Amino acid sequence: MDMPQNIIIKKSKISGQGVFAGKSFKKGQIILRWKKNKLLSKGQLNKLPRREKIYVIHYEKNKYLLMQPPERYVNHSCEPNTYTKNYRDVALKFIKEGEEITSCYSSAENLVKFRCHCGGKKCKKFIAKN
Repeated sequence: MDMPQNIIIKKSKISGQGVFAGKSFKKGQIILRWKKNKLLSKGQLNKLPRREKIYVIHYEKNKYLLMQPPERYVNHSCEPNTYTKNYRDVALKFIKEGEEITSCYSSAENLVKFRCHCGGKKCKKFIAKN
């Protein structure tokens, strides 16, 4: 796996593996650039097991993107510290070294519903597809 030097993958308190800042990031700084080498057709998407579908977003007409490591390990939070733009994770605010990198999946075009475990004060408890 091609891992940027500014992030660390390790066990997360939110869910499974998580992405953590290997250095501090300023607001507006790009943290991850997504790899777009796993585009799927609707047929290929339908054959994926549910545990993989959580890592899929709608890419363009009749195409879906299966997120790859490390970006697939950015956990959902109802109070995220990044947003996605042009297939990149961008810091919403200052992120200190060691902090978990999180994003709001409901603002992306996620394809499955899931129970949220972010633990934030504003947690929605359940995230539904757009």
